[in-house]
Amino acid sequence: MITYGFLAIILAYSIYCLNNRAAMYKYLFHPYSIYHERQHYRFLSHAFIHGDIFHLAFNCIALYSFGMALELYYFPVLFGEKLGKLYYLLLFTGGIYAASITEYYRNRNNPDYSSLGASGAISSIIFCYIMLSPLSEIGLFFIPLKGWVVGLILLGVSTYLIRRKRSGQYSDNISHESHFWGAIFGVFFILILKPDVLSDFFKQLGGGH
Repeated sequence: MITYGFLAIILAYSIYCLNNRAAMYKYLFHPYSIYHERQHYRFLSHAFIHGDIFHLAFNCIALYSFGMALELYYFPVLFGEKLGKLYYLLLFTGGIYAASITEYYRNRNNPDYSSLGASGAISSIIFCYIMLSPLSEIGLFFIPLKGWVVGLILLGVSTYLIRRKRSGQYSDNISHESHFWGAIFGVFFILILKPDVLSDFFKQLGGGH
């Protein structure tokens, strides 16, 4: 299955790079190297490496939980078996690029900026899932909430922290832009493929089922 394949690559690649810092630097997202040295592979490769075990474990659990649901149930029902797998691949890989593009343009002349991890692509998967099943319960810091509520919270927090970081009022090592744009990509990806998902989304909210 595709999700298992992604998980295997992420686990193997991340563990290798955690034990080989030269390899980690070679494959992480570094806009300066992409722009000035034409190392375009970094757009894709950075999503398969992680900076620490916690980051790796969190993303793998999220990918397994939401990715399997999309791959095995929602996408085959919506698009058929073969087309569903193709769209699932496009959702994940497209989410990687969509989550990275703004940081690329903002930092292509900044040699000090870099990032890594599959969080942007996984945000695409999570928000695609939320659009299809907004009333499913999702644990947010071990608190079970409806999917659509979790989505609003995550988008709100990401937007707030992006603005704080841009104004210089806040600093951390998390790419909140990747989370935000990955999420937006996931929403629009499924709406472009299946526009009636939007009406079904609101029907579920209104009907309570």
